[in-house]
Amino acid sequence: MKPAENLAKESIKNLKPCIHGGEVLDAAGKTGLRREEILDFSSSVNPLGPSKKAIDAAKKAFSQIAAYPDSNSNELRQAIASHFKGITKDNIIVGNGSTELMYLFADAFMVKGDTAVIGAPTFGEYESAIKKSGEIPKFVKLNNNFNVDPSAFIREMSGAKIVFLCNPNNPTSMLIPAETLTEIIETALKQNIFVFLDEDFLEFVENEKALSMINKIEKYPNLFILRSFTKIFGLTGLRIGYGIASEEIINVLLCAKIPWNVNCIAQAAAVAALKDERHLQITRELIKKEKEQLLSELSKIDSFNIFPSDANFFFINIRKSGFTATELTSKLLNEGILIRDCSSFRGVDQYFIRVAVKTRVENERLIEVLKRTVKD
Repeated sequence: MKPAENLAKESIKNLKPCIHGGEVLDAAGKTGLRREEILDFSSSVNPLGPSKKAIDAAKKAFSQIAAYPDSNSNELRQAIASHFKGITKDNIIVGNGSTELMYLFADAFMVKGDTAVIGAPTFGEYESAIKKSGEIPKFVKLNNNFNVDPSAFIREMSGAKIVFLCNPNNPTSMLIPAETLTEIIETALKQNIFVFLDEDFLEFVENEKALSMINKIEKYPNLFILRSFTKIFGLTGLRIGYGIASEEIINVLLCAKIPWNVNCIAQAAAVAALKDERHLQITRELIKKEKEQLLSELSKIDSFNIFPSDANFFFINIRKSGFTATELTSKLLNEGILIRDCSSFRGVDQYFIRVAVKTRVENERLIEVLKRTVKD
């Protein structure tokens, strides 16, 4: 038999796994530390973890594991619709993590010869999703301040099938100005271009519901909005995300997705998490307070250039520190601190890192190790 690699589809042969934060088990294997001994600042999720109500619901759902889960997650879709108001469950699709929906969207709508436009730097799975579909992404570099240049972006998206945008962006933690976002979406609508808008981190931003485009899906039938239970809800290991769009888009995706893609435990936990408004409020208050404190301490390291942050993490240029991102990441890992080396992001050189906002005690440990390691 021929080697399996030779028999694979062309779009699969050259795919490489995307690098992510949160690889604590891998870090533990490299250092010999136990997982519990590593503080993970590389993954920007809720530092308090999931709500107790979500955990209790997950435990209760174990009684259901002998049966197939609801293939279309109808109870959860209804809970999401009630959470946002102005939409129905028919505007919602649920996925095995928001990443599944990136791949599903590209697979459902990209055909031979199509192009997708992606900003750079941004989340790497958009690129992988497009390449897996067999088509080629086009990259538009962000400006020197890592903001979207609307004129350049609109010029480059002409003739595309899909535009991928992340708001706030990962790894930069910056929001796209509302007027820029609206201009891109409206131009895309006139040109029959889909806009895939990733709002996974928007729930950490003040005035989140006012900034979200969820209430604009009726006005913009080309818009698909991605959300996740990974970030603020802390259900990271259960892998559950969702998308909001017109019924027409959702119907296509529901037909294209695999059956039973979200397990019964994840569905139950997500429903409970949505209803626990108190946990969300406590989380947002913690992030606001600790973000200010962490920024104050990070700013005392003169060799760090910290970019404005709208989400729950900081994007930092460490060029003047004397370390590359890979070197500093390695140094900190030996101390039990895991940060995100951003050199794997397209459009970023070897001198950028990303660190999440965590609890006061954890943030103080990060600052202590950084001050001992980095010379001003």
